[in-house]
Parts: sequence; C-alpha cells; structure tokens
Amino acid sequence: MPMDYFVWVLAGEDRTVVVDTGYGPEEALRRGRVITRPVADGLRALDVEPSRVTDVILTHLHWDHAGNLGLFGNARFHVQEAETRFAFGPAMADQTRSSAYAPADIAELVHLVHGGRVRFAGADEELFPGIEVHLVGGHTAGTQVVRVRTASGPVLLASDAAHFYANLDERRVFAVTHDPGQLLDVYAHRFPALVDSADDIIPGHDPLVLRRYPAAAPTLTGWVARLDR
Repeated sequence: MPMDYFVWVLAGEDRTVVVDTGYGPEEALRRGRVITRPVADGLRALDVEPSRVTDVILTHLHWDHAGNLGLFGNARFHVQEAETRFAFGPAMADQTRSSAYAPADIAELVHLVHGGRVRFAGADEELFPGIEVHLVGGHTAGTQVVRVRTASGPVLLASDAAHFYANLDERRVFAVTHDPGQLLDVYAHRFPALVDSADDIIPGHDPLVLRRYPAAAPTLTGWVARLDR
C-alpha cells in the first residue's frame, strides 16, 4: 500500500512549531528509499526557514519521524519520556524492535538532551495555547498525538497511532505496533474524547490526506495541504 510521509507546520503569531521531521538522505540511502520532496524544501515552500522554527514536537522516534534534527538549529524538541526510555534502553538490543529506529538520529537526540534542548512533555499537556500533546502509546511505547485548535475547529495529528484512515474505520491496527491492544483502546476511547468526529483525525501516512484537504497553494497541489480549511 502506498505511504506518504508527513511533516506538519503549526504557524502562529509568536512561534512556528513543526510536528515530526521525516528522514534525511543518509537514512534514505541506508533503507533504499528515495526522497522526492526534501523536508527543507517543503518548509521553505511555506516561507518557513528551518532555523527560525521555535519548537519541534516528535510524536515518536522511528526513523521516518525523527530525522533531519540538525535542520532545526534553534528549536526546542518535545518528546515523551516513555519514548526516550524505550529508544535509549535495553529493548534496542532486540533487532526486531531496533530496526525501526535510526541509531544516528537517536544519538543526535541524546546530544540535544545534553545540550538542554529537549523537553519531556507531560502525558496530557497543553504545550502552547491551542496545541496539546497526549501520550497514547500503542504504536511505540511513547507515541504522542497532537491536538491543534484551528480556525475551523480541532484537528488531531494521529501520527502512527493510525497510519491510514482504514485503521480507524475498520478498527484494525498497523502491522508494526508495540501494543495492539492498547492501540485498539485508543481508537475506542482516547480519540473520541479528543475530537468530536473521526473526520478530524489525520493519519500518519495516508495519501488520501492530500486529497481530502486543499492545497496550501495551487503550485503545491499533491505536496502541501492545509488542515485548517
């Protein structure tokens, strides 16, 4: 099944927040992937210079969500302690679990922790006005989702708690899942408590997102969507 890889920008008056950071060229080469749209190009298409991003929310630390950290040289990173405890810990000796993480990216995050640029978010916390994170687990030990208040209502960036709309519609978890039972509970109870409609949930990899939401500009059709319209 085709998959898209999303990086989200939450643009406010006093700060610019990025949610997840994709993966870079070295990791793409290591995994035999082709990057068709570099993250920096996508940000600049929205007049967002990576060095001016104030905050980065990492929903989890899998290779396709936590690369390119060096792009954001002035940002503070927000992650769940449960995720770092797992990704930095003894579970990584198990190849079936560690294969979803990129050692170079994890090492870079450790350096950022030592540099005082990583903040460990609360399990249910409003980081900034209109931007909340909620620890749901399931896909990984410390997956967090991001609830955003927009002009047209709340939007829930589910990341890999739901890869595709079908995961939500059919209550069927993706194959790569840390705790399937926990994720099914998220679908049944946590998500309905965070948004009024499943239509407000944005999956982590579904190409349909770019069809359901309008392009940010005509020249960005099929590349950049706006979720607040």
